[in-house]
Amino acid sequence: MAGIEYITAGESHGRMLVGIIKNMPAGLIVDKAFVDGELARRMLGFGRGGRMKIERDAADIVAGVRAHKSIGSPIAVLIENKDHKNWKEIMGADATDAGNADKRVTAVRPGHADITGAVKYGFDDARNVLERASARETAIKVALGAIAKLYLRELGIEVQSHTVAIGGVNADGVTDGSFANINARADADPVRCLDAQKSAEMTELIRGAAANGDTLGGVTEIVVTGCKAGIGSYVSSDRKLDGLIMREVGCVQSVKAVEIGLGAAAAAKLGSAVHDCIYPVDGGAYYRTTNRAGGIEGGMTNGEPIIVRAYCKPIPTLKRGLDTVDISTGKAAKAASERSDVCAVAAAGVVCEAAVALALAAAVSDMLGGDTVDEVKKRYADKVTRHAE
Repeated sequence: MAGIEYITAGESHGRMLVGIIKNMPAGLIVDKAFVDGELARRMLGFGRGGRMKIERDAADIVAGVRAHKSIGSPIAVLIENKDHKNWKEIMGADATDAGNADKRVTAVRPGHADITGAVKYGFDDARNVLERASARETAIKVALGAIAKLYLRELGIEVQSHTVAIGGVNADGVTDGSFANINARADADPVRCLDAQKSAEMTELIRGAAANGDTLGGVTEIVVTGCKAGIGSYVSSDRKLDGLIMREVGCVQSVKAVEIGLGAAAAAKLGSAVHDCIYPVDGGAYYRTTNRAGGIEGGMTNGEPIIVRAYCKPIPTLKRGLDTVDISTGKAAKAASERSDVCAVAAAGVVCEAAVALALAAAVSDMLGGDTVDEVKKRYADKVTRHAE
């Protein structure tokens, strides 16, 4: 059996977003309230834009689930774009006003996919590009990621996140003993930061950027607990868990860098200050006193929590507009300004949780197989690991 896979479709102002996740075993309880709760979490964060006042996302599970349980066939999920009613004649499959001058985007935005996408696909209107490149796509990814989380929870694996930086304001990452209820604590904060003082500084920074028509990026930390050692593999690059995670997280809109454990900081340290020493315990097990590797060594989980950081650039849609070119005239212009966020780092954490969950679910299912959830759980329980819990 192949590992869990997914695909998404849909445009920002199209009729709906569509997601399909396949190779999910039968018998998984697909809790729609949990999926919708994850979608609501994606809308959190001080500095979000006007779209959050329009959309109240809810998942419509239309295939692969019967009486709240997966049946082994592909699971299909739809999310309606409520703003589509204002764009039907412009964005619909049978649109009659697709060339509406007011909705054309020719003053392309630096930092977005606009100009490269338009050139690549031969468009004279970047609207076709930005509608799919938009972070609106992350809504359906979060819905599919929620289903992946439910799968992982059956094995005792939890995926959480919190904000560790916005602009130049930095907060500490989590440490041993502080992994409990990260999401509940983070979600209660305006920017999903666990440090109240740093959160206040981040909020003020966002206010200042908004007043100047500017945007801000930052860093979110994703924490995975409950993984046994041995998920992923060293034998082939397409099975290395760190590569799978970095690919998924790196594909999230605005993410420009991904690190696991010490990440880039390891390059400036001596090996003795980077690698996690291993100590024996009775019965042939072992343990570590540090987790600088971030829970992954040689492409495999080592039994420690997985620690991932995603570095998000500032959103490229600025109210004040950056210098650019108008592709319809070839002349200098100010970049178009779509309705957008000032800072979406808080939401990025929730999206990156989904990305990590999807990557991890793929690796777990590739390792364990199983046609039913009960079969998967038994195989995971039987898996031998010498890492001391």
